[in-house]
Amino acid sequence: MEPRIQYAQTADGVSIAYSTLGEGTPIVYSLGPPFSHMQLEWELPEFRSWYERLARNAKLIRYDTRGTGLSEREVTGLSLDSYVLDLEAVVDQLGLEEFVLLAILHAGPVAITYAAHHPERVSLLALWCSYARYSDLLRLPSLQTFQALRSQDWAIYTETVAHTILGWSEGEQARRFAAFCREAAEREIALEAFRAIADFDVSGLLPRVQSPTLVIHRRKAPLPDIGVATALASRIPGARLAIIEGESLLPLSEGDITQAVAPLDEFLGNGKEAATTSEPTGPGAFRTILFTDMEGSTSLTQRLGDARAQDVLRTHNTVVRGALKAHSGTETKHTGDGIMASFASPSGALKCAIDIQRGFAQHNASNPDGAIRVRIGLNAGEPVAEEEDLFGTAVQLAARICAHAEPGQVLLPEGVRHLVAGKRFLFADIGDIALRGFEDPVRLYEVRWQEDV
Repeated sequence: MEPRIQYAQTADGVSIAYSTLGEGTPIVYSLGPPFSHMQLEWELPEFRSWYERLARNAKLIRYDTRGTGLSEREVTGLSLDSYVLDLEAVVDQLGLEEFVLLAILHAGPVAITYAAHHPERVSLLALWCSYARYSDLLRLPSLQTFQALRSQDWAIYTETVAHTILGWSEGEQARRFAAFCREAAEREIALEAFRAIADFDVSGLLPRVQSPTLVIHRRKAPLPDIGVATALASRIPGARLAIIEGESLLPLSEGDITQAVAPLDEFLGNGKEAATTSEPTGPGAFRTILFTDMEGSTSLTQRLGDARAQDVLRTHNTVVRGALKAHSGTETKHTGDGIMASFASPSGALKCAIDIQRGFAQHNASNPDGAIRVRIGLNAGEPVAEEEDLFGTAVQLAARICAHAEPGQVLLPEGVRHLVAGKRFLFADIGDIALRGFEDPVRLYEVRWQEDV
């Protein structure tokens, strides 16, 4: 099935080419500036397979931004606002009341802007290897190299970009992609697009994004780096971060496409709630680990007897599992006197920890003789997944932090505090703490869960 190419006109009078493929839930997808060309993309096997896979159970809507591909080429005044007009023209022309918005790299800030201003229309927002602020990319050596080459040698620049984005081992694919870049946009238009991109900064809009959001990132992608992806996910309320293996910015092979589309399929599979219910994929995906630990579980058995102690443990499990369900946590295992769980979202893990402590506070107020006091420790990182369990330093540190906590406390390290910055949590700095098994002291913070903000 060939895509149907049509045209929409923007509010400022620019003709934008778009295509549709397949039937079902609308997915509006933009490769973004400065390189986009629907017709040439369809002729490249890698692009074609990717688009056919996306359209398998959906209606894929692709469009070329102004100045590129089949859209109007002779344009001036490129900016973030003008690229938003391109998107608006397409969705308005199609009369889409609600749709999935999927954006890659430089298309991300455009999609974020639209989603922040039209939450009623974006049912799901998926950001692929993208960012909110272009200046966050400037620290990357590869980007500095790109900038120097753009004005010096356009052919070498496109070859370098192709090899970097697809991987230096991809000879023929990289050559085809470089040729595609040169055909997708004239050099001067592409340079003007890059000048506009350099001003992209939608970081102030991130807290306003209400649409369920999925941030997909390649672990070894040349740009942006994983820190940019983590920061992006942490600042969008309820966003889920899915880290997949590989280094190519674009899916290249059938197996690669299957792996790349898995978190998106999972995200779309159960409607709006799917945005926060699934764990990241991949053997070392970024997760936030949470441990609970009941105070005096051994003495509790001695004091109450096996049967009543088991009742207390069941109450603990009910409170914790209820909070996990409410905040999309995944129970990894029961430790005997506590539960280990993992989360895609650091803020989701912290909200869960707060709800757990508040749940026990309510229980204790009405059951003073059967009070349950729980320590909670959190940490974030890339644990090793094996046989439905998680291992590694990230897990060990979370367990040590939990062991250091007092009953009723929620403790976390400085790194997690940074991940949830701006989410209106209250913290108390308890200083650098020496934890068993770790050579260097760890800066810990107590979550002030008793206080509303």
